[in-house]
Amino acid sequence: MNNTITISKLYNLGETIAADLFDGATYPWEVLPKIHDFIIRLGNTLPEDIFEKRGEDIWVAKSAKVAPTACLNGPLIIDEEAEIRHCAFVRGNAIVGKGAVVGNSTELKNVVLFNKVQVPHYNYVGDSILGFKSHMGAGSITSNVKSDKTLVVVKGKGISGEIAIETGLKKMGAMLGDNVEVGCNSVLNPGTVVGRNSNIYPTSMVRGVVPADSIYKTKTEIAEKH
Repeated sequence: MNNTITISKLYNLGETIAADLFDGATYPWEVLPKIHDFIIRLGNTLPEDIFEKRGEDIWVAKSAKVAPTACLNGPLIIDEEAEIRHCAFVRGNAIVGKGAVVGNSTELKNVVLFNKVQVPHYNYVGDSILGFKSHMGAGSITSNVKSDKTLVVVKGKGISGEIAIETGLKKMGAMLGDNVEVGCNSVLNPGTVVGRNSNIYPTSMVRGVVPADSIYKTKTEIAEKH
């Protein structure tokens, strides 16, 4: 199962301005501590005819739409044609991909949103990576710290039984593969990994690994897509 949650299995790196961030990493959560410095390095190389610098370490594509009520904190890159809507709160260390939508009262912190990601209504996304065209329904959130404050472990079922991968991180939200759909008011617990093209039922509480091409109904009911 380890191979199913690697960067190459979860993401099309051609669909993010942050492709180089993943160089040398096997699992996506390995890059979370590197997002801050990467944004600053990349931001200072962005073409001035496409991006404008707004404040300290904030680069916004000129074709992006940013509501005047949105709160932007750096380091931050907002790519072309993205939309940051009314009262969105970007706390910093965020990369918002081409054509992505960050909506009303959505909060971002230490995240990479690939191109075309939608987090449009009352979402919290922290210490997470959301793949190409992934979508979080209204009110769904990533929970990024365990209640006992211990380090996050990614758990799931492997060929030889249960496996556990220690991340070494106190804060890790969710890794969503490309084209993942998360239903409204769902909670993705710390260390959640959802494979490509999978769907999460509304109001779900998700923990561990959801295989690619699956429909998550409950912890004990995960169906394969046909």
